[in-house]
Amino acid sequence: MVLEKKIVLFDGVCNLCNGTVRFTIKRDKKDEFRFATLQGDMGRQLIQERSIDTSLVDSIILIEPGIAYYAKSTAALKIIHSFGGFWKICNVLNLIPRQLRDIVYDWVAKNRYSWYGKKDQCMLPTPEIKTKFLE
Repeated sequence: MVLEKKIVLFDGVCNLCNGTVRFTIKRDKKDEFRFATLQGDMGRQLIQERSIDTSLVDSIILIEPGIAYYAKSTAALKIIHSFGGFWKICNVLNLIPRQLRDIVYDWVAKNRYSWYGKKDQCMLPTPEIKTKFLE
């Protein structure tokens, strides 16, 4: 059931974000995640339900239904942790205070379009991964 899955909201026109989603899907061995764009109807609904200010967070949000939502570096680290194995070494980054991690995160987010480019429209998932996306 979708409500039991963790939901990753991402910038659907950002090439870096789209690459990160594909990277996550390949490593989501436990089928924990579903995805929705921040620009799409489902993404906007989930943002509105949680009163998330997208002027402060415009690149990644992780929603754990019934638990909490996470943004920026915390969301990224929680996603990476779920991959298990070698990826758990990234937990050491949690020793850095969130505010400091988010400075780096915000710097990358601010420059993501100039560094990685931007699409004219949100990505369309291939038939193989379409079930991972919420509409």
